[in-house]
Formats: sequence, C-alpha cells, structure tokens
Amino acid sequence: MKKTPTDAAEDRLMTVRDVAHADRCSEKSVRRAIAAGLLEAIRIGPSGRALRITRAAHARYRARRHT
Repeated sequence: MKKTPTDAAEDRLMTVRDVAHADRCSEKSVRRAIAAGLLEAIRIGPSGRALRITRAAHARYRARRHT
C-alpha cells in the first residue's frame, strides 16, 4: 500500500526541541514530562541518548494535559 504525504508526516519522529517549540515550553520541561512517564519517548542511536517522540504520543500527552 502506498503512503500518502499525510501518512509520511504522521510517521515522522519529533525531537525534544520540536515538542518544546510546539508546546511553547522549555526543552527541560519536555524532558521532565518524559522522565515522569507523562510523555512517551523512544531512545535511539548507538548510546541510546537521543530521544524522539511520535506525533501520536505527543497528541496523547497534549490531550491529557489540556483536559
């Protein structure tokens, strides 16, 4: 099945900086939410230090935060 441009955008992972910019908060606040288990993140890279957030995880976090 072919992916549409919308599907490709949904698959794109967000960085901590992307989430902070979208939520208008600091990167430290995003990292705190990840550490607290409020925001799901994926560790990538050889050392596993880099964090990425799926758009779906970000949407769930925002929905919980704004209710």
